[in-house]
Amino acid sequence: MDTTLNLRPAVVELVVRDMAATLAFYRQLGLDIPVEADTEPHVDVDLGGLHLAFDTHDVVLAFEPGWTPPHGGHRMALAFAAGSPAEVDSAYGALVGAGASGHLEPWDAFWGMRYAVVHDPDGNPVDLFAPLPTD
Repeated sequence: MDTTLNLRPAVVELVVRDMAATLAFYRQLGLDIPVEADTEPHVDVDLGGLHLAFDTHDVVLAFEPGWTPPHGGHRMALAFAAGSPAEVDSAYGALVGAGASGHLEPWDAFWGMRYAVVHDPDGNPVDLFAPLPTD
């Protein structure tokens, strides 16, 4: 018997401490989020069929009163594609220059990509990458 469920990925949710700071970070990465959303407890951004949602701690506590923020290492990361290796370096510099926490400076990864990692305001890793030239 086939037990495969017919579901599709629809939403990735991030729980945030400071909505305005988090949205400013993701705007800098190119997400189109209206400034008016900074004061909302829930924000949803359509990424072209997949949604990225942001919820404050209070929203999560409203339906799960025993919830506590995770601590320790990360369990998920978001990744943003850059147009070129130089754009990875530029984006990393711009994000760190704007106050983001740089985690791994840009490097040429053995899997053929220019890669870097910054942390968003809640400590979630955000990967920046672009394929390396093959010549």
